[in-house]
Amino acid sequence: MSLKGKRIGFGVTGSHCTYDVVFPEIEKLVEEGAEVIPIVTHTVTNTNTRFGKGEEWVERFEAITGHHIIDSIVKAEPLGPKMPLDCMVIAPMTGNSLSKLANALTDSPVLMAAKATMRNHRPVVLGISTNDALGLNGVNIMKLMAAKDIYFIPYGQDDPQKKPKSMVANMSLIRDTIVAAINKEQLQPVIIEKFRYE
Repeated sequence: MSLKGKRIGFGVTGSHCTYDVVFPEIEKLVEEGAEVIPIVTHTVTNTNTRFGKGEEWVERFEAITGHHIIDSIVKAEPLGPKMPLDCMVIAPMTGNSLSKLANALTDSPVLMAAKATMRNHRPVVLGISTNDALGLNGVNIMKLMAAKDIYFIPYGQDDPQKKPKSMVANMSLIRDTIVAAINKEQLQPVIIEKFRYE
């Protein structure tokens, strides 16, 4: 299935260390002909880290997609009834945003875009990057895995020795997960071994 002409919302949350592997995947979607709508949390725009400045990531996101960033709940709400998406992606998705989505909290543009997409029964694809996937957030992951219209980019432990509770999605599988999700299927296997995404 080609993604040419598909309208894909792409939400980025505050897992700054993961941007370097996510942004090339966004470029691939655009190169294939998908219309990618960039959406960010306040953390992305307002935080400077050793991985880069917030404003620089925003500029890069806009340059890749050719669209202005959606950076407010008000701007994200029309992605439901007025400007529906074929698919909404959140990658990377922090444990913080994960727990909020699982408990129906909508306090960021990215979560509003996800809620608006679910309202239309369109797929929402999640690419987790959280240090407590096998801790307190485990229940939220399972809650979302059982939810209608939610699909996961396959994920696994990224550093079992030093961070035994941490799990990260294999971001190179973003496109394949989107295609499967549009077809109402979960890309398998969902839980992958560490060596699968190094």
